[in-house]
Amino acid sequence: MMESDKIIRVILLLDHTGEVDRRLLRGMVRYTKANGRWAFYRIPYGSHMKENSAEFVVRWAKKWKADAIIGRWEDDKYDLLHTLNIPIIFRNNIDGGERYSNIKSDNVEVGRIAARYFKKRLFTNLAFLGISDKSWSEEREKGFIEELGADHYQYFCYKNIRSDRDERSGITQWLKSLPRRTAVFCCEDASALMVTEICQLIGRSVPEDIAVLGVDDDELLCEISDPPISSIQLGVEQGGYEVCRLLHQVVLKNQTGPFNVIIHPMGVHERGSTLVHNIVDDHVLTLLSFIDRNFSSDLKMEDILKQVPLSRRSAEIRFKKAMGITIYRYLLSVRVEHMAHLLCVTDRPLKDIAYEVGFRDLFNVSRTFSKFKGCTPLEFRHRYCVI
Repeated sequence: MMESDKIIRVILLLDHTGEVDRRLLRGMVRYTKANGRWAFYRIPYGSHMKENSAEFVVRWAKKWKADAIIGRWEDDKYDLLHTLNIPIIFRNNIDGGERYSNIKSDNVEVGRIAARYFKKRLFTNLAFLGISDKSWSEEREKGFIEELGADHYQYFCYKNIRSDRDERSGITQWLKSLPRRTAVFCCEDASALMVTEICQLIGRSVPEDIAVLGVDDDELLCEISDPPISSIQLGVEQGGYEVCRLLHQVVLKNQTGPFNVIIHPMGVHERGSTLVHNIVDDHVLTLLSFIDRNFSSDLKMEDILKQVPLSRRSAEIRFKKAMGITIYRYLLSVRVEHMAHLLCVTDRPLKDIAYEVGFRDLFNVSRTFSKFKGCTPLEFRHRYCVI
């Protein structure tokens, strides 16, 4: 049989009901549909974590003549998998040394993005809600704290144990204790949803009292919340594509040894849970609110300045003092962030996306985007998205 005719058989140990793993699978499918012949066998998430699970997976891999295994693994007997002599790609950061490959999120950078986002909105009360027994949660907090640096912030932290039946009780008391205008970075969207639910029950307004930011941009979890939850997007689909591309090279003997695929954060998908600034100047808040609600229209400076009873010079001075940037630069930054989001979640042409977020001078769009993101829109799409 020629190499091109070989069917590459892959066992999947993933949570197919979870949005993150489904995105990973979408990226894998996009690669495999266009490159060679592939077959997947799904072992339901959790079933391989029961007693004798390692032995079960090994037996099935031998029976099915699997070429690789991709997935999450909790069993401490994972060394048994090495006896299969096939590529093993772990999804949950197991230190496989020179034996196993890993799909890893850049969790420290995730935390840094959260800190930069809240700093841009001028919060001085910052909080982190994590999970105590998860290394990825610890890494996200590490990046969060490092990015905050030595500036004058009041920091609050609560680490929950997932198996704790009284988790809501502890988090409720913690949320009650936070000062007004606290920005809470949650290690995942499920935790962020719990925060917005509890805030409704205890009478704390989101985002006015508590601003909430999650991770994963799970659309269902984010949109079911009132208000919808802002969340850090991860390039999971691109990661799935890259996993199968590298695995293909290993199976075809064009590459040897394990590899690591890093899933990079793409930015914040902004929704209602963070649309607030920690500013006391009501006129500046009026300008910010107007821009946030109308950035996609053909805004002129005159339209923005009409919202406050100030001269242009006075408005510019007060805005720059509060925000550290000009009114026009803030408008551009909002448009660029929304443009970056659409570049990653759609395959629409650049000119259509640019027009939708408010850019009318299409000639200078790439230059403006590059000033904020360090790369052109097409480079950004190629880096983070599978088209």
